[in-house]
Amino acid sequence: MLDFLKEPVSAVQDFLVLTGQAIRNIVRQPHYADDVFLQMDDIGVGSLLIVVLTGFFAGVVMALQMSRALSTYGQISKTGTLVSITLVRELGPVLTALMMAGRNATGIASELGSMKVTEQIDAMRALGTDPVQKLVTPRLEATSVMLPLLTIISDFVGMFGGWIIAIAFLNLGSRLYWSTVWRALEWNDVAQGLLKPFVFAIVISLIGCFYGLRATGGTQGVGRSTTQAMVASAVLILLLDVLLTKIFVAAGSS
Repeated sequence: MLDFLKEPVSAVQDFLVLTGQAIRNIVRQPHYADDVFLQMDDIGVGSLLIVVLTGFFAGVVMALQMSRALSTYGQISKTGTLVSITLVRELGPVLTALMMAGRNATGIASELGSMKVTEQIDAMRALGTDPVQKLVTPRLEATSVMLPLLTIISDFVGMFGGWIIAIAFLNLGSRLYWSTVWRALEWNDVAQGLLKPFVFAIVISLIGCFYGLRATGGTQGVGRSTTQAMVASAVLILLLDVLLTKIFVAAGSS
């Protein structure tokens, strides 16, 4: 009767086991530092352009939309405040994480999936190397470091995009805009802006590795795992964003 639950429950169990192994390997020898730096370059530097573009246009759109709403109440000078808060709390972490999921969760899944279907991972085990420690943990560490940094860059570029709109179309001075941007931020906002991408990074890297290591059926299986990694990462990012936002809202009101 409940046979349809066996596969998803088993998948969740396998994912939790993989998560535990990957986190445990952070403090275990050997540490593949070269692989970590290589992944940091691929995941972080490789994603810089798309993150900058996403952050810039998010800031531009936010400034245009918020200024239109604020002009109704004669508060157009508060545009920088809303752009800053919205980017740091929500749009910056979520949009950056979604871009990273689209580029890196799929990339990790396809890379590990190709290794799985060509039996490279089985050969690694035969040679006495732990695939989780060699392949999963470096990607987890690299993503956990780079995604918060990319989010900071995205937030700043978004504020810069809002500044361009402010001086070009809203007749706001640079000093007024930037002063409202910085004064709007509180420690609670900064904590949200750094904690969310850190959590999202764990999800993106582990989901990509999980589906990559489960790939079967040749090239079609690799493509299927890549798609599943993207969908699962995006859904979990949005769900976790709701949960974390609720926690911070409750903490801020108490």
